[in-house]
Amino acid sequence: MAKIIVVTSGKGGVGKTTTSAAIGTGMALKGYKTVIIDFDVGLRNLDLIMGCERRVVYDFVNVINQDATLSQALIKDKRTKDLYILPASQTRDKDALTKEGVEAVLNELAKDFDYIICDSPAGIEKGAQMALYFADSAIVVTNPEVSSVRDSDRILGILQSKSRRAENGDSPIEEHLLLTRYNPTRVEEGEMLSVADVEEILAIPLLGVIPESEAVLKASNQGTPVILDQAAEAGQAYEDAVARLLGEERPLRFTQVQKKGFFKRLLGG
Repeated sequence: MAKIIVVTSGKGGVGKTTTSAAIGTGMALKGYKTVIIDFDVGLRNLDLIMGCERRVVYDFVNVINQDATLSQALIKDKRTKDLYILPASQTRDKDALTKEGVEAVLNELAKDFDYIICDSPAGIEKGAQMALYFADSAIVVTNPEVSSVRDSDRILGILQSKSRRAENGDSPIEEHLLLTRYNPTRVEEGEMLSVADVEEILAIPLLGVIPESEAVLKASNQGTPVILDQAAEAGQAYEDAVARLLGEERPLRFTQVQKKGFFKRLLGG
């Protein structure tokens, strides 16, 4: 049976779709058959970050409305074996997602996939609630700033009260914190919250810290998940996060200011 993981946040622009693409790709690279679903009906960014926007013919809403089959709508990733994308519709409204329709699609996917990654829109409107309702596990993405962390705390309340697991009295959704756009220098200067600050406020297990990096923007513009750029710190940090999600213990990296060596200081590097 597939494990359903929702990637969510209270605030927009924190890196949810980048995270969904990286985590989904990382799972597939580990040998798990993985599908990433874009729940952001009306906007649709996952296909751009995955570099498959020109291959979209049918979408998630077409499958829900039975205008197309899953096999017609699923896009197989060209770079990573065992990875598929189910794009969102750009022309529909979020009300096109019904609980019954989403459940039917997830049940069908669960027959063939090990992991289903749900890329949620920001906030608490219908699309976001649909993405988290059926989840077994949640990755809450936040930036190290007060407004982002506060909004994430609100999402945690919804995960704990409005999911199928909560309604049925089952074991709660596993919660994981992913801190993105982290800059240790700015933390030292008091411009950002520290890892410890965010952990204290949200009080959920830390999955990983993704450093602020130009590589993320570059990867997005190229339509490539940043986890495939193993020369980039952000790519390495996402790879660590995937390993932890699968139960491996790894030390946190990229959370301290790197001291310059003697020759770098001498040469002004």
